[in-house]
Amino acid sequence: MSYKAPLRDIAFVLHELFDIESHYRNILGNNAPDKDLVSAIIEECARFCEEQLAPLNAVGDREGCRLEGESVVTPSGFKQAYQNYKDNGWPALSGPIEFGGQGLPDSLRYITTEMTISANHAWSNYPGLTGGAITTLLRHGDSRRKAQFLPKMISGDWSGTMCLTEPQCGSDLGLIRTSAIHDDESDDSRCYLITGAKLFISSGEHDLTENIVHIVLARIAGAPKGTKGLSLFLVPKYLVDENGGIGRRNRLSCGAVESKMGLHGNATCAMNFDGAVGYLIGDANSGLQAMFSYINESRLGVALHGHCHTEVSYQNAREYAKQRLQMKAAHRTDSASARDADPIIQHPDVRRMLMTQKAFAEGGRMLNYFCTLQIDKSQSQHLDETAKEEAEKLLAVLTPIAKGFLSEVSLETTNYGIQVFGGHGYIADNGQEQEFRDARITTIYEGTTAIQGLDLLGRKIFSTNGAILQPLQRRIGQFIAANANNNYAEMLEEHVREWNALTRWIGAASARDADEVNAAAVEYILYSGYVVLAYFWAQAAVIADRQLTGVADDDAFYRAKKITCDFYFRRLMPRTLTLAAAIKSGASALMVLSESDF
Repeated sequence: MSYKAPLRDIAFVLHELFDIESHYRNILGNNAPDKDLVSAIIEECARFCEEQLAPLNAVGDREGCRLEGESVVTPSGFKQAYQNYKDNGWPALSGPIEFGGQGLPDSLRYITTEMTISANHAWSNYPGLTGGAITTLLRHGDSRRKAQFLPKMISGDWSGTMCLTEPQCGSDLGLIRTSAIHDDESDDSRCYLITGAKLFISSGEHDLTENIVHIVLARIAGAPKGTKGLSLFLVPKYLVDENGGIGRRNRLSCGAVESKMGLHGNATCAMNFDGAVGYLIGDANSGLQAMFSYINESRLGVALHGHCHTEVSYQNAREYAKQRLQMKAAHRTDSASARDADPIIQHPDVRRMLMTQKAFAEGGRMLNYFCTLQIDKSQSQHLDETAKEEAEKLLAVLTPIAKGFLSEVSLETTNYGIQVFGGHGYIADNGQEQEFRDARITTIYEGTTAIQGLDLLGRKIFSTNGAILQPLQRRIGQFIAANANNNYAEMLEEHVREWNALTRWIGAASARDADEVNAAAVEYILYSGYVVLAYFWAQAAVIADRQLTGVADDDAFYRAKKITCDFYFRRLMPRTLTLAAAIKSGASALMVLSESDF
């Protein structure tokens, strides 16, 4: 497997679809990076990913991680690649200047993260998780902890993790048993002793950084049961003095490195906390609210994971299909050829798979980048509160859609990658089967697809009586009105009407039977995803049509955009008919069978 950063498509999304220069001026004023700086950063990151990370992807899969004593040894080359990454300042890209960061927009960090994930998902998880820990500490930590920990985390000297899951609970965090007892021997009122076991902790122990900062959910003694009694703690691998200097090892350890289906190069650990020193983040019993800063960032990260596996699987399937000769095509594109067989890319069914991959890869990029722009807006000091509130509402709706939809379709697209290669895709030599295995976790990470649907329907839409959908649907409506004679805009309008009708149907049905929301959750998130990607594809087609002058050097690029948009609406959007029918079949189709009949 190889990876080549899709710089032309990245530039299209940034500059033509979203006008990134204007966006950065709006959120940063005179400190905004210009087009040349943005391009230079992206191109340099592309070079690092292609030359240093991508060659280690198969190495990590083959070697995996191993526990030696108290430390986990990462695969060959991982440590040096991380050192190079850190030395070149990539971890500090969007960090606040006051803590040693470069102060660039978060969206720029997400673009570089797309490339690191695509090149080597397992490696990218080590620095990737640190971003969520930094965000959580910035938003909820006290000044003392920020000064102690943020400079080294932002520089990349230290990394971070998220510790939620326990053996007896996955998504049901109310069942957490990890306990926190105030350390009466400490003069710090926020110092506690943490005891418990955490499971499936990505990057929980490794040899890439000198310290690891764990963000841990635990229950203070005497706190209420359920999620209302959870608190959030910062628990470092090594204790830290007031100046950020490393002291003795904390009372925590990696009990095991999980043997898993994919992502062998990333250490997924069972972590044991045995009276480890931890510092309260935010208020006591408000841990879950604070943790959502981490969870929401991680969910957007998983949306990137799904999209990246689609991109890489597409790239490699496309190149293989151009070279592999099998059977004669019914309608040759090179009629002068006298070969006994043609490249399989000339066969319609192979094109069906490649076009599906292409549509989801390029559509997923548009959706993910739009989400990251809303992060920029929500944190900007140059925008008014109305604009920031709208950005937060857009994020609230689009985060579960992006995570749920792009992770689900990544399983389809990586499966197609194997299928295009045929038997050569099933064996390990060509790397396509690794893409499928590595992508499989994305529908589970940070809440399953059903959890995303429940979040969107229950916590977002129904709890606001649909008001939270208004900013997104207003944008879509404005696009439709501005392109009234465009076929794609007309089809988009029809699907938006059905989307609203399905939302109302589920709301009414759930008033009669509470199971209806859960029963419809996955189909609803998928339906939402198809509509949202249709919105972005329709915009892309309008831009491409405008750019097709007949003399532009990029005419082929823009023609491909229009053709892919047409494929998306004609071959992929009809899937929504099945999703709508499944939703309206109701919960009774699922619940009528008794447990003993399974």
